[in-house]
Amino acid sequence: MEEATSKSSNSKLVYIISGIAIVIIAAITYMYFSNRSEYQAVVEELNEEKVLLTEEFQILALDYDSLNSSNDTLNLMLEQEREKISHLIEEIKTVKATNSSKIREYKKELSSLRNVMRNFVVQIDSLNQRNQELTAENKKYRKRYDNIQDSFKELEKQKEQLVEKIEIASQLETMNYEVEGLNKKNRATKKARNVSKIKVCFTIQKNITSSIGEKNIYLRLMRPDNTLLVQSISDLFEYEGEEINFSASRVIEYGGEELDVCVFYNAEEGELLSGTYEADLFADGFNIGTTSFELK
Repeated sequence: MEEATSKSSNSKLVYIISGIAIVIIAAITYMYFSNRSEYQAVVEELNEEKVLLTEEFQILALDYDSLNSSNDTLNLMLEQEREKISHLIEEIKTVKATNSSKIREYKKELSSLRNVMRNFVVQIDSLNQRNQELTAENKKYRKRYDNIQDSFKELEKQKEQLVEKIEIASQLETMNYEVEGLNKKNRATKKARNVSKIKVCFTIQKNITSSIGEKNIYLRLMRPDNTLLVQSISDLFEYEGEEINFSASRVIEYGGEELDVCVFYNAEEGELLSGTYEADLFADGFNIGTTSFELK
């Protein structure tokens, strides 16, 4: 009887324990699935936060790309910040979303980079404003410089005109031409075959603006057949930037007053022709007179 009662009590105890175990297992199972669901929700939220953080860094990178300065040092600093952001974006892609401490570090870095960018914007705006001021000043000075250059060019033009007028004014002028052929006895003759010397006389007019002192007078005689009479091909003088031959020359002492001068050309036998000759006189690089004469 007692044994039956003991077996009945043991059975009840087993049922009770089994029931409690079932309840505990059920509770644990519920808590597991409940916590897992909450964990997955948290992980999803962290992943979304990571995606948003990555997008914010990418937007910040675009903002940095839009910044540009005329200052080389500032541009170098901007480039360094751009590279830094690019590296951080790559790092964020590899870090786990559940690494909350690392995510917090990236958020702080994002905030710091934004502050740095604001400082860059202030500096660039300041530089742009200064550049605009300098550009305006440069335009003003450029205009002033152009005005000065225009004035200088005008003065140079006036100077050149004045120099030209002085050169023209200082140019010697001749008058009272007398040309004759002389025979071997220094007697005047008109017959070309008898002329051994051509004498060209003239008067240099008074000119107080011309330089005084020794002057070379050059004579060029052109035959009727347009051949220049020369005694030597090495007899040259400069005229209008070129060296040309002369027929005869003479050195005079000029003091600014009227001066009578004669220049002689020694002709070779048979060199002269009948016809009209041209005589041109030169001094100081100018043609100072022209006349013509005839030989028969």
